[in-house]
Amino acid sequence: MIKAVIVEDESLAAKRLETLIKKCNKDIEILTHLPSVKSAVKWFSENPQPDLIFMDIHLEDGLSFSIFEQAPIQAPVIFTTAFDEYTIKAFKVNSIDYLLKPINQEDLSQSLTKFHKLRSGFSTGTVDIRAIIEQLTPKEEQYKTRFLVSEGSSYLTIDIQDVAYFFAEDKFAFLVSKAGKHYIIDLTLDKLTGVLNPKLFYRINRQFIVSTASIENMTKYSANKLKLNLNPPTDKDVFVSQDKYTDFKKWLDN
Repeated sequence: MIKAVIVEDESLAAKRLETLIKKCNKDIEILTHLPSVKSAVKWFSENPQPDLIFMDIHLEDGLSFSIFEQAPIQAPVIFTTAFDEYTIKAFKVNSIDYLLKPINQEDLSQSLTKFHKLRSGFSTGTVDIRAIIEQLTPKEEQYKTRFLVSEGSSYLTIDIQDVAYFFAEDKFAFLVSKAGKHYIIDLTLDKLTGVLNPKLFYRINRQFIVSTASIENMTKYSANKLKLNLNPPTDKDVFVSQDKYTDFKKWLDN
């Protein structure tokens, strides 16, 4: 029996993938579904290595590549991703497969066949996972550089340097330009975290992702809480959550 783990932040996608896996190979046992970097680091640090890992690249709390920096992983990984341009190129030169979302059974079957062929290499340690992860980690030029948005019946693009901040409200995500205009975007804040340059943008709480340029001033609200005034201004109270207080100050200092 092959023991596998699914690292995926969308529960429906994880369940669908497990169903497809069972159809392709009934001898694969899914040990667990892990929705975040944090939960994956904890699980891989406390449990024996599985035989195979299916891993989404964009998780609810960041990129899955950071898992490899915090937990020991020797098992082969089949990445799943909706972002194909650079990832696919990297996989094609490195003997590790990928599944491009939406996943279909034929692609999955081919990936599992490739896994069986490469399995002995992983067991003897001849495949360098960390070297592959280094190639896959997004370089600065691979972060999102513009957004396509609608304005009435027209479409326009907003360059990343013209974005002040993002916020979520009523199940929608909004881009706020430096000119003060609001646009609905398709990506959630969770997904935005993975495609924005972390040197320029920081998620301060569940509702806001801000740029350094958008911070007009900061006020110490309590021992471990900051209140921000943003430019363009917003009618909402904008706080840095307590669990991000220390990391946020490091981000600003860098």
